[in-house]
Amino acid sequence: MELNKEITQKIADLARLEFDEQELSSIQKELEQMIGFVEKLNEIDTKGIAPLTHITAEDNRLREDEIKGSVDNATALLNAPSHEGPFFTVPKVINKN
Repeated sequence: MELNKEITQKIADLARLEFDEQELSSIQKELEQMIGFVEKLNEIDTKGIAPLTHITAEDNRLREDEIKGSVDNATALLNAPSHEGPFFTVPKVINKN
């Protein structure tokens, strides 16, 4: 399947991503490769093969929940590079336009 610029831009918009023209062209090629891979997988005859719920046959080894001691706020904040009152402060990483 070939993607055009408009479809690639629409996908980027839906994902709330911004690309310049060169990046958009690169992303378009990568998306075409991914879609091509999925189309290739669709060519495989899977009749008679049971679907997998897990990749391996191993079971999860679960443990019992145990109540253990925890760290109080003051002790936890001792190692914080920055805090305000009882809260950790971190740099802003999301900008809403």
